[in-house]
Amino acid sequence: MGDKGERALWGSRLGFLLAAIGSAVGLGNIWRFSYTVYDNGGGAFLIPYFTALLVAGIPLMILEYALGHSQKGSTPLAFFKISKKWEVVGWWLPMVATVAVLFFYAVVIAWCLDYFVFSFSLGWGDDTAKFFVNHYLKASGDSSVMGGFNVRVAASTAIVWFVCWLICYREVNHGIEKACLVFMPLLLILTSVLVVAALRLDGSMDGIKMYLKPDFHKINLFSNPDAWKVWTAAFGQIFFSLSLGFGIMITYASYLPKKTDIVGNAVWTCIANSAYSIFTGLAVFGVLGFMAHAKGVGVADVASGGGKLAFIVYPTAISKLPFDAPWRNLFGVAFFLALVVAGISSAISLVEALVCALTDKFGISRGGVVTFLCVAGFLGSMTYVTGAGSSIMDIVNPYADQALVLGGLLECILVAWIMKAAVARKHVNDSGGVHLPKIWEFVVKYITPTVLIIILSLSATNLVKQFYSGKANVAAHVMFGIRGIAITALFAWGLTMFKWHRKSHKPEDEHLLT
Repeated sequence: MGDKGERALWGSRLGFLLAAIGSAVGLGNIWRFSYTVYDNGGGAFLIPYFTALLVAGIPLMILEYALGHSQKGSTPLAFFKISKKWEVVGWWLPMVATVAVLFFYAVVIAWCLDYFVFSFSLGWGDDTAKFFVNHYLKASGDSSVMGGFNVRVAASTAIVWFVCWLICYREVNHGIEKACLVFMPLLLILTSVLVVAALRLDGSMDGIKMYLKPDFHKINLFSNPDAWKVWTAAFGQIFFSLSLGFGIMITYASYLPKKTDIVGNAVWTCIANSAYSIFTGLAVFGVLGFMAHAKGVGVADVASGGGKLAFIVYPTAISKLPFDAPWRNLFGVAFFLALVVAGISSAISLVEALVCALTDKFGISRGGVVTFLCVAGFLGSMTYVTGAGSSIMDIVNPYADQALVLGGLLECILVAWIMKAAVARKHVNDSGGVHLPKIWEFVVKYITPTVLIIILSLSATNLVKQFYSGKANVAAHVMFGIRGIAITALFAWGLTMFKWHRKSHKPEDEHLLT
């Protein structure tokens, strides 16, 4: 428990690291990373990827840890302590993460849970695309036509939210920490099984060559005018896979003890997340190589988008594995169980970010807040269990991405320019552990904000092009995208109207760190 019973603390550094890594490692690490690599130059993509890790991922992770640890509060409280005018931004981060991301993310985890069950009998049959779209999702294919209510998906979504409630109901050192002490080693074991099994398949090395073979022209900024897209994709992958801009890492760091290694914790979180992504890529491309070999086509001809990879391509591959039936089924069970575990580890961190914010603000019981949010979250997820659910996800995604990038940019402005980067660096070094060099101040003041501005600009430009090209359903975008962000902003502003609970905001916390 926390000092004097006021605030819980992590029981150990390992527990904190596993929780932070669990938040960063999610469904996207298992398939989205690999396809981002494939679409952006193969092995050459790793050059901008690691560059992004060094100039944006690690510096921003240190910034969020420093902010949460120094202010000892959730994202809104931490922002409020630095400048009262910035409290609304502090609410913006966890609310966007919950409303724009977690509502549909819980449904995707529910899909994984159902496919985990299907794996025992390979219940998706021979035509996995038809099964997923028509039989399982009962998709309408049109975001303006809601379609029927999918009872099976709704039931699985309820299970996902119940698990989140069960873990988050207790303090972090008893709930999230203990869950991640089990989840993360289990995830590593399951992933290792997938990698070993995939590499033993016929043709797997063809997929690995595609994974690691560099195409330097795609990242050459001097000879390829489209190279900026690859570099932007690399920075975007780092940003979102590390859960930066969600308010999660700020919240988690607020539970750290006074003396802690902020730099070491941040670096280990980033390295573990990236290493896991690269490791899972071996399994993804190994299976793709096998599929290409079985069909007699190139690996490029079996590649597809993230959702299709998990729920269409992989079931096809699992059904054709050259193993006896029990082992083939177990491969599918292990794969989708890994997806469920990865998804839950990220979902509980999204819940925690908003739970901590509300308990700090109003001083109400943790159990009541968790129960309210999980019930409300389940109801919010119901939009995505209709026939139009998958189409609405495609609309909401770009708005959620831009909102989170904007949040990360505002974090840089708040800490580096208002709180002052030098003050944050001093706090980090005074906390003990690895020394933070002065170059970090320059990076978070200039380099990282510039990168995030570029990502925002390119995302907005691409969306505008879709509108003008007729590829985007303007009415649907306005209904589910712009409206959702506007409502979130309104709620964030409304929460700033309430006074802070006196125990969460003490008079001595008014001043900045000096």
